[in-house]
Amino acid sequence: MAANEHEEHAGRWRVEPGTELRLADIDTASKAGAPGDKEATTLAVQDLVGQLSDWQNRLWAEGSQSILLVLQAMDAGGKDGTIRQVFTGVNPQGVRVASFKAPTADELAHDFLWRVHQHAPAHGEMGVFNRSHYEDVLIVRVNELVPEPVWRARYQQIRDFEQILTASGTAVVKVFLHISPEEQAERLQARLDDPTKRWKFAAADLDVRKHWDAYQAAYEEAIRETSTADAPWYVIPADRKWYRNWAVLQVLLDVLHRLDPQFPPEEPGLEDLTVV
Repeated sequence: MAANEHEEHAGRWRVEPGTELRLADIDTASKAGAPGDKEATTLAVQDLVGQLSDWQNRLWAEGSQSILLVLQAMDAGGKDGTIRQVFTGVNPQGVRVASFKAPTADELAHDFLWRVHQHAPAHGEMGVFNRSHYEDVLIVRVNELVPEPVWRARYQQIRDFEQILTASGTAVVKVFLHISPEEQAERLQARLDDPTKRWKFAAADLDVRKHWDAYQAAYEEAIRETSTADAPWYVIPADRKWYRNWAVLQVLLDVLHRLDPQFPPEEPGLEDLTVV
């Protein structure tokens, strides 16, 4: 296997097990490691998108491994934009995206992992969770929807769940898109100012914004408790969208390089065949 050029970049944002994480210490507008300014990095993203497409083709053909990208962020953190930009060049047949909003009555009647497990990617697929099972240790904590012993016990349940996925051939890649409250304010205001984007805005977003510090504390603890060697968290500075896209691609390509999916062997005797 050739040297992994993406490993150093990915390590910049990886939260190693046992790390005493403080989100306030991470620069949300960082450009660390970028190949240049916005224009240069955007050009680099185009090349990385092509690499992702090539790796996805191999992953799909091999059919024995998969990737699950878990995206979490504060409101307006860029989850939708990341999915749109990062996966723009891949074959949609091999990508499954699941978005998780408020649970339905049926989902609430099951354990909290029931609704997400059924959306885990099959072998050969890339899966993306737009929000995820982590809502059950974030929003339920901040809004006090369940008692603390209930949500706190879920850290171990999440670790076990992700270990099951990993043991079954799914690489779990968890990304927190880290934006500043100032950047969030600008993005929310932009939605209000553009009639074509107001559908993205809900008055409740402003109520959630009032609990910024509580959510940051909830994210810090959730990331610390569940970043493992097999299923690490990556905290990506996301104030600059072009840097965010470049960084997420570096992480995915690092994981794919380590998975190293291979094309299956061809049937014997094909070199002797001629199509007439």
